[in-house]
Amino acid sequence: MSGPLTGVRIVELAGLGPAPYGVMLLADLGAEVIRVDRAAAARGELGAEASMIGLSRNRRSVAVDLKSASGVELLHRLVDDADVLVEGFRPGVAERLGIGPDPLRARNPRLIYARMTGWGQDGPMAARAGHDIDYAALSGALHTVGRAGDPPPPPVNYLADFGGGGAFLAIGVLAALVERDRSGEGQVIDAAMIDGAASMTAFLHGLLAIGAWSTERGTNLLDGAAPYYDTYRCADGGFVAVGALEPQFFAELCDRLGLDPADWPQHDREVWPEQKRRLAELFATRPRDEWATLFEDSDACVAPVLDLLEAPRHHHNVARGTFSDEFGVTQPAPAPRFSRTPGSIERPPPRPGEHTDEVLLEAGVDADALWALRAAGTIA
Repeated sequence: MSGPLTGVRIVELAGLGPAPYGVMLLADLGAEVIRVDRAAAARGELGAEASMIGLSRNRRSVAVDLKSASGVELLHRLVDDADVLVEGFRPGVAERLGIGPDPLRARNPRLIYARMTGWGQDGPMAARAGHDIDYAALSGALHTVGRAGDPPPPPVNYLADFGGGGAFLAIGVLAALVERDRSGEGQVIDAAMIDGAASMTAFLHGLLAIGAWSTERGTNLLDGAAPYYDTYRCADGGFVAVGALEPQFFAELCDRLGLDPADWPQHDREVWPEQKRRLAELFATRPRDEWATLFEDSDACVAPVLDLLEAPRHHHNVARGTFSDEFGVTQPAPAPRFSRTPGSIERPPPRPGEHTDEVLLEAGVDADALWALRAAGTIA
């Protein structure tokens, strides 16, 4: 692997959603990742982890039964020379399996033990199940999204799973690696989706404190109330996104649309509903791509709303290499970018257990022991 994290070794206990995404970010930047899959998954008993294929690149996989004593010992051996372990179990599960932070860090004090949960390691809801929409809801973030009078829409799982979860997990690992260079010791990271989702509302809490944000959804500058910050349906059923917040950009929007700025006071909330109605009528007169062409060389902050198949083909994304075709799959390229040590996609998503023998031999398990472990069902 290449990238700024080359030389960092991560052991990932296979999971769902935010932890695989956070590890993907680190792997894309050069970290060596060994994913520990369930032995049953390698035998064909795939569960929800099969849906993680889009987050599984740049790993090797070993399949180990962590409910067996010999499987736990194998994990201990893998972690002995690792920099980071990532797990996404409910609180207490890793401890019950004998793979919590205390025994692993007793063997390897430099180990950074990164834990990814929804509600966090403590608190009255820590043991409860949940998903992105629940963590976003309790953090206050979900309430800010949607139209006035409508219920908040499900935000796919970008908001808490990936933004508040996986991205904050990666930030925590990076910060812990930097701190370890000073102290020489690892530590435990408690990354919780509810905490990350709450952190992303800091900007709005600041506006709320100075009276510049309302808790009434769909009445604010950035949540659909302003006519110049919204999406509009076009003649062909496509959409354009308009984000002309600054006065000069709003003036450019009016100019490109053939509107007289004198008739379009930007910050008069009394006329916003009528302005929005008129813009909706106007954008409905042409197809999306005609509008995209009209605005492409302007600062009016208008962009076509592209779907997942269209975005990789847009000429800006093509020119930057925002998406990459690797191993027969179109996928987002590693981000962010580095001038000397760029990230890369060097491995396709592994099959569960694809590298079991390879990795365990590297860890010092001999061929006879591998045969015995496989015969016992400890590995697959």
